[in-house]
Amino acid sequence: MHWNVVNKVQSYLNCGIHSTSQVYVSLLANVSVGVSVIQNDLINFQYLTVLLYFHFDDMQISFLAKMGVYLSTPKTDKLSEDGENDKLKFGLSSMQGWRASMEDAHSALLDLDNETAFFGVFDGHGGRVVAKFCAKYLHSQVLKSEAYSSGDLGTAVHKAFFRMDEMMRGQRGWRELSALGDKMNKFSGMIEGLIWSPRGSDSKNAEDDWALEEGPHSDFDGPTCGSTACVALVRNNQLVVANAGDSRCVISRAGQAYNLSRDHKPELVAERERILKAGGFIRMGRINGSLNLARAIGDMEFKQNKFLPPEKQIVTSNPDINVVELCNEDDFLVLACDGIWDCMSSQQLVDFIHEHIHTESSLSAVCERVLDRCLAPSTMGGDGCDNMTMILVQFKKPVSDKKKADVGEQSAKGKEES
Repeated sequence: MHWNVVNKVQSYLNCGIHSTSQVYVSLLANVSVGVSVIQNDLINFQYLTVLLYFHFDDMQISFLAKMGVYLSTPKTDKLSEDGENDKLKFGLSSMQGWRASMEDAHSALLDLDNETAFFGVFDGHGGRVVAKFCAKYLHSQVLKSEAYSSGDLGTAVHKAFFRMDEMMRGQRGWRELSALGDKMNKFSGMIEGLIWSPRGSDSKNAEDDWALEEGPHSDFDGPTCGSTACVALVRNNQLVVANAGDSRCVISRAGQAYNLSRDHKPELVAERERILKAGGFIRMGRINGSLNLARAIGDMEFKQNKFLPPEKQIVTSNPDINVVELCNEDDFLVLACDGIWDCMSSQQLVDFIHEHIHTESSLSAVCERVLDRCLAPSTMGGDGCDNMTMILVQFKKPVSDKKKADVGEQSAKGKEES
């Protein structure tokens, strides 16, 4: 009987990221069952599987398997970076924190082309591969779009979000995701690339022929793990923000915080209607009792209705697009994963940055202070225990001599409710 539970748990790990033992530790670490069966790194597998069988149904096991195990002490080492050109200056920092693995990823490109900068944060769930995939490929798909060439940045980034799901399917998608996974998957992905790639895995043009590559994983439907995506493109006086999920983009305008994205939670009316019409349900704020996001890249198990277009699926990668005209009062832009927003409101973060931006040596140092500020002292409360990633983009000089833009006319920029 208990081996059926083992198989169930293992079936939730098809992203190839966590070992079975990590999931067992994760299950036990996040559930109070009254009996500890973990001593050092040894686990009583048989006892725990029987315990799971009597305590949880399939849905609960699925939900718990996707929760991350906490460490005994947080990893506070930070990956930080700074950069600038004649128009923008940025700093970023990311930290694993209390989580057992780092599932955030990011992109920061001051020169996507000669006049455009690209920034993005990607918060993975159920594994890190989709977030890393987006960080590696999303900006290049924006750049390749015909809409981008014609100057339509909004349409270009909109199509790029959907393109991520398309690219992660089939033999090539499986191979690329494997290469971004653990060491064993990287090795198997490399071997399959040498065998099945028609032009070799290092071909510069190979990514244009994703659907043409054949192999033992040609029928791969895509990953069941997923990622949020919140990106910003800056070109001259124009700012384009695209978001799917609960990562967030905020601008400071004359010291006031304005949200340029919306957190896509299942309880929102529009999201709830789409979920129900597509055949899903919401339990305890989670889609089908599992996912607490209404939009994400990946999560293909929620995108299997063959009679619905991608934007109508239970979970969709369809991003909200917000186009903003920048003005002289714009101070800086922040993109961050929910590990930050769970601990600070948009205005609190903007105030904190204003307090430290002129005293710290770099923008990345400001980001590091934010991460330290948000890190929880223990895992008892929940908030402050997630992976954290933040990008701070400062406008180096006035972006326009025109009349100040009217904030009230900008879409999706209402002041965050207290």
